[in-house]
Amino acid sequence: MLPIFLLLLAGAVLMALRFVQLRRALLRARAGEAQFRLLAEHGRDAAFLLDATTLELLYISPAAQRLTGHDVPALREHAAQLAADVPARLQRWRDGDTSRLTLLREVELPHADGRLLALEISSTIVPASASERGVTIVGTVRDVSAAHAQEAEREKEQKRFASMLSHEFRTPLATIDGAIQRLVSTSQDADEATRKRYVKIQTAVDRLLAMIDDYLSPERMAAIGRERAADGIAPLALLQQAAATVPASHRVQLELDEDLPARLRCDVPGMALCLKILLDNAVKFSPPGGVITVSARLVPEGGVALCVRDAGPGLREEELAQLFEKGRRGIDATHPGAGLGLYMARAVVDVHGGSLQGHNLPEGGALFRIWLPLPV
Repeated sequence: MLPIFLLLLAGAVLMALRFVQLRRALLRARAGEAQFRLLAEHGRDAAFLLDATTLELLYISPAAQRLTGHDVPALREHAAQLAADVPARLQRWRDGDTSRLTLLREVELPHADGRLLALEISSTIVPASASERGVTIVGTVRDVSAAHAQEAEREKEQKRFASMLSHEFRTPLATIDGAIQRLVSTSQDADEATRKRYVKIQTAVDRLLAMIDDYLSPERMAAIGRERAADGIAPLALLQQAAATVPASHRVQLELDEDLPARLRCDVPGMALCLKILLDNAVKFSPPGGVITVSARLVPEGGVALCVRDAGPGLREEELAQLFEKGRRGIDATHPGAGLGLYMARAVVDVHGGSLQGHNLPEGGALFRIWLPLPV
């Protein structure tokens, strides 16, 4: 009789302990949800909780109404439509596919005033052990319409720039092409060396025109920075490739930090073109025999800095604020040009999410600094 009584007592104690544990878990879950709601009330992005089984919208923060102009009933209807793929996603997660645990996607949703919003929705599956309601989807909604509009405008600007640049290059090349064709057609009495020079010039013109067609088309320029090579390029290889374009009249010194990333993920032809423009300028403004320094290093603000330093007199103070303007040429410039080089270089860096700056050094000379972010 006593052992049975003890067993019953032990069972009651275990049930009581289990009840206490469940109550504590429930209180912790409610406290966590209360904290989530508190954060959501003060957040700029809209936050939501969704029952993954019933697709019922358990909570949506006030920011959602400000963002979309819709009231809560209308938001519930939109949420039900957007959550149509949740059951399949939940089943895949239960089958062991963790790739859908957290999901980021973009959708379009009409604002109450009729305009179309581009929304970025980030959502995560929260297992039943973390919520008394069972499996929950928790997430945030962000308006990226402005970013999309800026991207579209930037692409239009890149295409306009490429069209203008292509025209600027084609006009003098067409003149050279016509002249060399006339020379070739009338060179029957020219010596062999002269005819070879004509052929060499014609070949160079054809190559430049082909490069314009292949690389400086509006579509190609608009894609610079987006079509980044998956494996990128080693920093040393990028700088060596750029340094090889410097004529023998000047010396190039390479400086690289030891802790640089193995590869820079970028549009390789675009960055090579940018560095070539900076090096061409360094050559033009440095005396023959001058040393041009090209360096790559990690910087405190994060990312990689690629720098080109010349051995020239430096930049005029009144020119510093207008260095990268379209058609802007230096006051002391004596070489031919259209004032498009630095403008083009900055355009390439901009679409990489980086920056390009130029300034004078206390010890003399000018330094141009490309900053590129590293992938997260």
